[in-house]
Amino acid sequence: MDQTVTKASGVADTSAGTGPAPDGNAVALRYGFIGLGNLGAKLARSLLNAGFNLTVHDASKDAARPLVEAGAGMVASPADLAAGADAVITCLPSPAISQRVLSGPDGLLSAMRPGSTWIEMSTVGVDQIKAMAAEALAGGIETLEAPVTGGVHRAAAGEITVLVGGKAEVLARHRAAFDTMCGPLFHLGEIGSASTIKVITNMLAFDHLIAAGEAMLLASKAGLDMRQCYEVIKASSGTSIEFNSVMPVILSGTYDTSFTMELACKDLQFAMDLGEKHGVSLALSRLVADMFQQGREHYGPQAWTANVVRSMETASGVSLRADGFAKVMTEGGSIDEQDY
Repeated sequence: MDQTVTKASGVADTSAGTGPAPDGNAVALRYGFIGLGNLGAKLARSLLNAGFNLTVHDASKDAARPLVEAGAGMVASPADLAAGADAVITCLPSPAISQRVLSGPDGLLSAMRPGSTWIEMSTVGVDQIKAMAAEALAGGIETLEAPVTGGVHRAAAGEITVLVGGKAEVLARHRAAFDTMCGPLFHLGEIGSASTIKVITNMLAFDHLIAAGEAMLLASKAGLDMRQCYEVIKASSGTSIEFNSVMPVILSGTYDTSFTMELACKDLQFAMDLGEKHGVSLALSRLVADMFQQGREHYGPQAWTANVVRSMETASGVSLRADGFAKVMTEGGSIDEQDY
């Protein structure tokens, strides 16, 4: 489904389909992609599979190798990539890395041509994306902020939701690329608007994960069957996307959300900063942020986010397990039918 919400109307366009195949003009545009981690590699793969002209760069050559073997070009630096691209997409783990890739030595701005576009799909702070977009614009480079939400498993299927901030005419120029990489698309308005709502959605997801863990721990302590409880809650008013898709990997014991504690703590700090800026206490989410920070310290920054529930299991003397649940996240399915 292609879903666009414009700032002016606030009305969703829910036309059917996953977006058109790229036309000749879209394919002719040269895209560069930097950041081929759990998320970025899947987004880049969608572009490549659809026939887009794609060149990639990553600090790890091993991360880039599968895409290169499938036909993507590869270069040694962000500047080399920028020199041959009409648009550069970045999907990076921290604002500091985004800043360095954009404007550091051998960064994008040293080689991007005026009139080209930087598409930032990383999750960064609101003030940071505004400052970086202004820096890019001073060099004649347009920016689209385009963080995504919905889970890495949805990116693998080209169905992840994308939140866009920036000029409508710039978005239109690259709409075919977004339609290829993503499912629902929301154009929120000016730069900063998409980052704001992305931080809010991530905050809710982490709040929901803690609540889901508490609910299942309570059910386990009460002697209920874990599989049956999962199905009941999934069909109840207490469900959430986080419960549907993450609880299976907890029940299977892998905790594999393909999203790290380090990233969760970063995003929750963005939420705390927004709360302070706008005078909202965020009392519940502050407790959640503390729990994730404790999980990060205990399991390490690269541990999957669902390990925060593992720490709750340990504290309660309960192991949340049931047979037949997915070992990796799927779209809310409980049976391990495929391995992405």
